[in-house]
Amino acid sequence: MRYLVRARVKSSREGDLLKAVENEMLGQGSVAEGEYLRNMSDARLFPDQSVRWVEVCYCPTPLQEERPYWEEYFDLARVQDAHDRRKCRDENGNEPWACSDCDCTARLEQKLKAAGKPFLDSLRAGVDSSLNDLSPCDSSTPRLPRTPRPS
Repeated sequence: MRYLVRARVKSSREGDLLKAVENEMLGQGSVAEGEYLRNMSDARLFPDQSVRWVEVCYCPTPLQEERPYWEEYFDLARVQDAHDRRKCRDENGNEPWACSDCDCTARLEQKLKAAGKPFLDSLRAGVDSSLNDLSPCDSSTPRLPRTPRPS
């Protein structure tokens, strides 16, 4: 089955997520290992800061295998069927494992591409700008408050 996933990157996990993607470690150990990287390369960022992608999952419960890997970096807001279950050749038993090569969500995926920004580009830009914000030469960098020492 294919699912439309809506999620938000957890606060201060952006850098870790980017590192996991760039080092191809995202989803390592999962049976769906390579799918995570494909999902992130196809994911789109929307103005409300939600990240959306279409995910293939063969589990009886949506994202049963993938959920722990995603929840390390994302708050999953919504996981919904990306198309009619009755028409899914894998789901209805007509063709096991059909979702791998199926184009049933091609229109949805084109709509996502047209509506949002490429997520990884936005993630890289955000991580790069936050690294620049941490420059020791930048006087506008927030500092921890000093605690007065007892006299």
